[in-house]
Amino acid sequence: MSRLSFSATLISLFTLLCIGTLAFAQKEDTPPDKVQYLSIPGLPDWISFDWELRGRTEADTATQYQAGNFQMYELTRVRGGLAVRPTKWFSAYAQFHDLHALNLPVADALPNMRDTFDLRQAYFTLHKSSIMLMPGRQELRFGEERLIGISDWTNDSRTFDVIHARLGSSENRLDLFSGSVVKIFPTSFDRPAGGFYLHGAYVTLTTLVPHMRLEPFVLLKTSPVKSLQDETGREVLVAPGIRVAGHLPAGFDYDVQGTIERGSYVNDTIHAGAGYVLAGYTAKWIPWSPHLEPEYDYATGNPHRNPLRVSTFDQFYPSNHNVFGLTDLFGWENIKQRRLNLDLRPNRSWNLLFQGESLHAATPMDNVVNGSADVLVAPPAGGFRSDDIGSEFDASLGYASRYHLLFNAGLGHFWPGALMAANNHGAPITLTYFQITHLMRWSKKGTPGSP
Repeated sequence: MSRLSFSATLISLFTLLCIGTLAFAQKEDTPPDKVQYLSIPGLPDWISFDWELRGRTEADTATQYQAGNFQMYELTRVRGGLAVRPTKWFSAYAQFHDLHALNLPVADALPNMRDTFDLRQAYFTLHKSSIMLMPGRQELRFGEERLIGISDWTNDSRTFDVIHARLGSSENRLDLFSGSVVKIFPTSFDRPAGGFYLHGAYVTLTTLVPHMRLEPFVLLKTSPVKSLQDETGREVLVAPGIRVAGHLPAGFDYDVQGTIERGSYVNDTIHAGAGYVLAGYTAKWIPWSPHLEPEYDYATGNPHRNPLRVSTFDQFYPSNHNVFGLTDLFGWENIKQRRLNLDLRPNRSWNLLFQGESLHAATPMDNVVNGSADVLVAPPAGGFRSDDIGSEFDASLGYASRYHLLFNAGLGHFWPGALMAANNHGAPITLTYFQITHLMRWSKKGTPGSP
């Protein structure tokens, strides 16, 4: 490990220890409100404004997997929104954002790190009783966001241009949506990529079975692709699945999701699937109520045994932050993960999380992909000699202050396995970060329930 890498690790550990020490001393029985509400007496009561300021300092000891390529940079995010509700049945919302990656060379900046002043959301809502229609550019997030989410940790955070309908209540509802994901263009207007379409039906049931959350869904995706035989055409992918989560007696809980994928890939067929299982236990009788949670994640890869079948799981548009490690190096395709999570909560304002994971390729014949599902490492002829991607240890901490400031700090270290080391990705990576977020909302009354 280089001196810079070692220094960054020490600084991050010192930061975590200092903040953790404060957690011992400070006790807050009532969690502070994460949003600061301000009143503007002369403002019409059907108008409100919101504001978000976020800055995150990151240090990466091997940017782009290059040993010695230490980078420390600042990710800044500014957002402003305007909401209007002139009638009980109509409302509208628009939001801009301005994102930058300061002190990071453009060659090392990822597409999701920067976007100069752009329109992030713009939609209107028609609602009556239990029916709501929302056309426009907006966020979509379902379940644990393993398939459809906004990826809020990334600087840009994903949105969709869709027609979105919701039937039912907050406890039990059906969401229907159809449209496209918005592609970020850092120096020009963001817009959907041509030919890529997403449709879905997502059911959320929270009262059908006591202490259980049921989420059956069907997703449909179409896009231009090139088949295994290099023929150009379209992919038609159908993905039914279900998520089941809940609590059991004596402090146990669980979260299980399974998805299968079928369809056509030009002249090839699609036959893939993925799932995860989490089973947890909270020891409420121990100080800080430790929650221990083993986890297993799996997504198929293509073994290439059938020349006319595509078996690589398509992760759709997930929120992948800290799914396969805090360093956010990998996506939910051709991967197996065994993970252990330990969550500690000194009080309602603090949480401390320790994690350790082991990562492997589901098949040595397919690509290892990053969080955006782009090829990270392609297999050589005959496949990888090992399926060992690597292992990682993570520690992260969050604190919501009484002054409406949200603090996050974390440290993740990735040890490359034989697969990565044998394919020019053998540099160990240490990622550290420290983030501050401030959320504000202005309205006439300055209260959470006001327009």
